[in-house]
Parts: sequence; C-alpha cells; structure tokens
Amino acid sequence: MTAVAAAGAPLLSVERVVVRFGGVVAVGGVSFDVGRRQICGLIGPNGAGKTTLFNCISGIYKYNDGDIQFEGKSIHATPRHRMAGLGIGRTFQNVALFKTLSVRDNVLVGAHHLGRSGFVANALRLPFVRAEGRDAEARMRELLDLLDLTRVADTPAGGLPFGWQKRVELARALIGRPKLLLLDEPAGGLNHGEVDELEGLLHRIREHFDLSILLVEHHMNLVMRVSDKVVALEFGIKIADGTPDDVRNEPEVIRAYLGESDDAGAA
Repeated sequence: MTAVAAAGAPLLSVERVVVRFGGVVAVGGVSFDVGRRQICGLIGPNGAGKTTLFNCISGIYKYNDGDIQFEGKSIHATPRHRMAGLGIGRTFQNVALFKTLSVRDNVLVGAHHLGRSGFVANALRLPFVRAEGRDAEARMRELLDLLDLTRVADTPAGGLPFGWQKRVELARALIGRPKLLLLDEPAGGLNHGEVDELEGLLHRIREHFDLSILLVEHHMNLVMRVSDKVVALEFGIKIADGTPDDVRNEPEVIRAYLGESDDAGAA
C-alpha cells in the first residue's frame, strides 16, 4: 500500500527497524515516514510493537538493526535527554507530572533545554539569563491560553481532573518547540466530549506550531478522523501504511484490529 505523500524530504524516517528483547522480536523490520506538518497515527492490537517503536523514536529504547533518522540524521547514538534539543517532544500514556508543582511550573520544566546559560550565569542572573526566562514565561502564557489552562495556572497539577492533567503534559511538551510531537494514547481516559475537543486541538496545534504529530492511539474513530496517514502494526510487523480510508479498508487491518469491534474504544 502506498503511503501518503508529503512535500519534500520526510521529517522522520523509520528504516527497517528491528528491536529484540532477548530471544523475542518486538519489532521486526518496520519502515515508514512522517512528513513535515503531517499527523500520522500508529495503530495495532495490544502487543503489536507500537509502544516499543515509540520508545525507540524518543530514545528510551535502542533498536538492534535498521535506523531511525530525524531530519536526515540518525538518532541511534543520541541519548534520551538530548531528544528534546533535536526537536522531538513527547507525552506519556500515564501522565508524568510533578503533582505538587503548579500548572505553570510544570509547563516551564519543559523549557529547560532551551536555555544556554550555565550555573555561574544563572547564579549571577546575567542579562541573557533574564531574557531566557522572559521568553519561557511568554511561551508558557501562550500555551496556557491555547490549551485553556490559564484559570488553573497556579493550581497544583496533581489536583486537576485527568483530562486537564493531559493538557498540562501537552503544554510541557510544546513549550520545548518540538518539530515532531509524539503523543502516547492522548485520548486514554477521556470522555466522548473531551475526545472531540482533542481532535480539534490537535489540528490547531499542528497549524499554530507548524509541527508534525505521531500518535499511538487505540481510539480508532479519533485516529481515522485526525490523521493524514495511518501505519498499522501486528506482532511487530507493518501490515498497512496509507490514508485512513486505505488502512480502514485493508483486509489485514480488518482481520487484525478493526474487525475485532465496531466500538471506538480500546482494542
């Protein structure tokens, strides 16, 4: 199946990636691209290799064979803590916030890699350090407004409803100015109304920040509505790669995933 074409060179290229855990092959030679300003959904039944592949892209796992290139350069040797500096931001299925910190402070944590000042400069509060702080504060306020978080800016993040916590984590990923945003189950735990809001929000984020989005998601209706292209995995192997309509009608996908239930929830 032919993948959706994107203008110019792809932002992300996954090339025949293999991941082994002992004698178990979790990902078996998967390849796909994510174009610039493209929203790509990564789907498949539980155990298909989605999260493993996601963790390779974000630097948590190292792949055994093949390569992953971001803006034409391999990320294999890039340590996890350098991924944000490359332009790769991420949220997690289980929200990873500092529960006792306020919403604004949680968001500002995501801007740490943008600063170029060292310990001495920070201690002396040199002018460029103050400028970096003002820039981060401005971006934080912009994100709080975009994600409707301004009214809870001073609230401890751990006291917010789960859907709001997901927005805080999203703001924290966005403040780092990513070119590629990795979203791990963004609809998990949300009600129907919140999922509908999320769909519009993802499109606004793509337009506002001029970025690409790769999302792992079980909520099939959301994936098919929001994505420009969809990649489907089963047992660590790619079984489809194309437009939502193409993938929806792919017999292998119907058998492996979509055919299990007509419900939009988890498979």
